[in-house]
Amino acid sequence: MFKKILIANRGEIACRVAATAKRLGVKTVAVYSDADANAKHVAVCDEAVHIGGSAPKDSYLRWERIIEAAQATGAQAIHPGYGFLSENEDFAHACAAAGLVFIGPPPSAIKDMGLKAESKQLMEKAGVPLVPGYHGSDQDPALLQREADRIGYPVLIKASAGGGGKGMRAVDKSEDFAAALASCQREAINSFGDDAVLVEKYVQRPRHIEIQVFGDTHGDVVYLFERDCSVQRRHQKVLEEAPAPGMTPALRQQMGEAAVAAAKAVNYVGAGTVEFIVEQPGGYERPDQMKFYFMEMNTRLQVEHPVTEAITGLDLVEWQLRVASGEPLPVKQQDLSITGHAIEARICAENPDNNFLPATGALNVYALPDCVTFERGAVRVDSGVRQGDAISSFYDSMVAKLIVHGDTREQALARLDEALAQTHIVGLATNVQFLRRVARTGAFANAQLDTALIPREQAVLFHQEPVGLPLAAAAAVAQTLLNERASEGADPFSRRDGFHSHALTRRRFEFEFGGEHAKAWLTYERDGTLHLVVGEGDAAVAGPLVFAEQSGGIELQFAGQRTRAAVYAQGEVDHVFTPRGATQITAIDLLAHAGESAAEGGRLTAPMPGKVVSFAVKAGDAVTKGQPLAVMEAMKMEHTIAAPADGVVQELLYAPGDQVTEGAELLKLAVAA
Repeated sequence: MFKKILIANRGEIACRVAATAKRLGVKTVAVYSDADANAKHVAVCDEAVHIGGSAPKDSYLRWERIIEAAQATGAQAIHPGYGFLSENEDFAHACAAAGLVFIGPPPSAIKDMGLKAESKQLMEKAGVPLVPGYHGSDQDPALLQREADRIGYPVLIKASAGGGGKGMRAVDKSEDFAAALASCQREAINSFGDDAVLVEKYVQRPRHIEIQVFGDTHGDVVYLFERDCSVQRRHQKVLEEAPAPGMTPALRQQMGEAAVAAAKAVNYVGAGTVEFIVEQPGGYERPDQMKFYFMEMNTRLQVEHPVTEAITGLDLVEWQLRVASGEPLPVKQQDLSITGHAIEARICAENPDNNFLPATGALNVYALPDCVTFERGAVRVDSGVRQGDAISSFYDSMVAKLIVHGDTREQALARLDEALAQTHIVGLATNVQFLRRVARTGAFANAQLDTALIPREQAVLFHQEPVGLPLAAAAAVAQTLLNERASEGADPFSRRDGFHSHALTRRRFEFEFGGEHAKAWLTYERDGTLHLVVGEGDAAVAGPLVFAEQSGGIELQFAGQRTRAAVYAQGEVDHVFTPRGATQITAIDLLAHAGESAAEGGRLTAPMPGKVVSFAVKAGDAVTKGQPLAVMEAMKMEHTIAAPADGVVQELLYAPGDQVTEGAELLKLAVAA
């Protein structure tokens, strides 16, 4: 076993590799860019070396600097993780030339599997089933058109050097082929520097099922069963699970043996994934009729490898280190078995309702469910960030991987939903609530899987509001009251519950919710109960408001509903998390915003009952928009009221110390024309 390795990556996968290395007693060296100087992966490794600027091309893709760092720190091997240099043939060669072990396959295997067309020719020779198509080197457009016509439409044009959904076009009829080909080639040359394409039959209702393989330097290769990665958006995976629902033992063996044949055809060593596209001619109800075809091989550890670890009880990173150091595979094929079911959800900083636009920002709140990290467990979260860290625009948008394991798929699904509900992230947009909705669809719950699941279910996946105004407002009001109580002292006069000896106290709250303005009224009854009305007129929802603080949130009852809620304030925006989902509601500070609207026409009124503390102006003073005019005290808090526009103060209608009712005009302001 190695004594020290360098991890040529960042984020979650760097932390993942470091965790196994630490358990095995292997020292680790991190590398980092300017943007990652204070990153988690730097903190968890034994040493760290700065390698350049924030952009990947200036740091994580500069393999000569990475090799220099390995040599300078005495590392014996380099683990590339996934992404960046993990499938770079030149980097693997450079490691060997520098006397360093590349913890991955031999460069020849990376090369052989790196180009789609050439790899499919190899697979055809190895007897691995292929999708009917053209994978030749002749790229004459007329020939490609004839081949597409021969295969039959629809067909799929794919960049030979492609990946991640780039350089890919589906074509439904012959007359559209030429334009689609030109578009695909332009994207391919821009993304990969190579405009070669292949043309294949476009499989209907396809599932994406991949086989985890592992080879050693002694010629042995095993398969560690399958993962279903069919749930995708823009050809990128969203949810992965193992084993694949509906997989028969016979089909599992056939696919596993085909994957082993693929690996042996390129003398594969280490962790690899053979990806298959699976046709469902008999529909979802007849998984026994599924047919599989080779798609590609990823010559690295996959993002979704934890679901394989969950069902096998193995540590694939440990296997990587042992195999790279020359040890044989620790088990034979017949010793491997499946236990339970596992599902992985990729938590990403992105906005699903805006075409999955990546998001950046700070993790102001990063609360996770009870879980293990980088090891097998019922709930596991692998993450390379901490609360307060920033998600930048330089790197991948993935925040964490949530992996659940259960005795059955149903149990795993229940654990996934509960764990996602307990994942609270505030500070930037994420896909957490979207993931919950996907997992809750009837199609996913009933394993009616194919790569079109998300677009097919879009009506229930996008632009959803799971909480609603009444519950969101009740949670926001309850949190406000809890905050006020926390600031009260022993002195009864410090109470901020609005108590009056001669009348009931009524408070007004105003909100922005779903782009609409809303009001809520809270009445303090004489018996100490609270009565809340949310909304106005026929749309109003009313009832007693009962709440109690509990660990991590509030136990809440309102309008016949009882739930748990966690409320995180970011400025005036309250982020509300409940078991049914999460939402945002803006709690408008009435005093802070009093008079900000020029629509008030120069009238400045008290938005709540309270006391005038002071005026900052006198009659005749010229004022500018936003200038402080008066200070009011309400509910034991002071707030400044500002001028809504430029103008001249005409008259002060109250004096400091006066009590005023809600709506009372405080002063008159002549607004400048």
